[in-house]
Amino acid sequence: MSKIKIKPITFKLILMMFLEFAVWGAYLTSLGRYLGNIGLGNQIKWFFAMQGLVSIFMPTLMGILADKKMEAQKVLSMCHGFAGLFMAGAGFYCMTAGEGVQFAPLFILYSFSVAFFMPTIALVNSVSYNAMAKEGMDTVKDFPPIRVFGTVGFICSMLLTNFLSIGGARMQETYYQLISSGILSLVLCAYALTMPKCPVDKSKKDESLADAFGLKAFSLFKDGQFAIFFIFSMLLGASLQITNGYANTFLGSFAANPAFADSFAVKNSNALIAISQASETLCILLIPFAMKKFGIKNVMLIAMFAWVGRFAFFGLGNPAMPGVLLFVLSCIVYGFAFDFFNISGSLYVEQKAAPEIRSSAQGLFMMMTNGFGASIGTLAAGAVVEACNVFNTPSNWPTAWYIFAGYAFVVAILFWILFKDPQKAARKA
Repeated sequence: MSKIKIKPITFKLILMMFLEFAVWGAYLTSLGRYLGNIGLGNQIKWFFAMQGLVSIFMPTLMGILADKKMEAQKVLSMCHGFAGLFMAGAGFYCMTAGEGVQFAPLFILYSFSVAFFMPTIALVNSVSYNAMAKEGMDTVKDFPPIRVFGTVGFICSMLLTNFLSIGGARMQETYYQLISSGILSLVLCAYALTMPKCPVDKSKKDESLADAFGLKAFSLFKDGQFAIFFIFSMLLGASLQITNGYANTFLGSFAANPAFADSFAVKNSNALIAISQASETLCILLIPFAMKKFGIKNVMLIAMFAWVGRFAFFGLGNPAMPGVLLFVLSCIVYGFAFDFFNISGSLYVEQKAAPEIRSSAQGLFMMMTNGFGASIGTLAAGAVVEACNVFNTPSNWPTAWYIFAGYAFVVAILFWILFKDPQKAARKA
């Protein structure tokens, strides 16, 4: 029986993916709790909306730079260098400010950091594909197992933030999560320069502005079903950052109740939420079966109704047994909610868009979900949370979760009615 040989580049790419998402996992699910602790609970929405706002234009700009001016691995290094410095700077500002942390300076430092971090999610893919091509590897077969280690890195970073205590306080409750993320980003800044050189394509100097920014993909809105798909991508994208911003804050609010203060869900909320990422990893493996069994529209609907469960189970649960099992269930369904729509949606775009605009169409899909959708959804969620006055009256949290669940339910029903199953439509044609 022959031994399976793993190429050295595989280990290098695994480490790069691990670090890439460890940077994000250090703070993404716990930042809201820290902000709530320092009296900035009503500003959480702006921190998470900023990730969506910069995702509208920064990945495109850095992508153009990597395509035409600078090798992609150097752009990746540069972006992580700036992201790390600004995030660590945000952490050190909070350290020196003590109890007098102000919104403006913290938000400005954080905003610059995420502006440079968000493009790196696409850049690590580009660097990986280039390295694999040079080694003669099959990206379709060999990339997914490497990408899974990104999720592993995210989970490990979340758990470190959850369990590590500095100065008697868990990192998930302090500014040390920002410093940790900044340090990891600076490590990747240096490590990215060890990756194989990526080619710079200077052959498209005369292309139009529409070509350069992928604006031709907007012509897809002329197709009624494509337009419906993209609109619902934005509507569903509105759900993406809600639990990232508020789940940990919500679980931490139970500390005010002596009956729940010492429960696992309160003290180790980041560890509990990490079940979501573990579920995400497993659900990726289910997608080929689900697509074959149920078809692309039904897989999207499963994702949409999973968002209903994600929010409703948070509203129904509590940190004690058996209520905590509803929190666990909410984390499990997150894998279906996140993966089933993002991957099936990406496949729909791949199948329906013309070859010459497929990359731009994928960018448009990400813009609608992670850009416009996530930004609008986070700000709307913040308005709901403020209207429910949860930071002064924690018992109102369930009301906010039920409103989010109701929104997701309406989106799912409308999608079911308005979006035609592309496979059935193809058979009729």
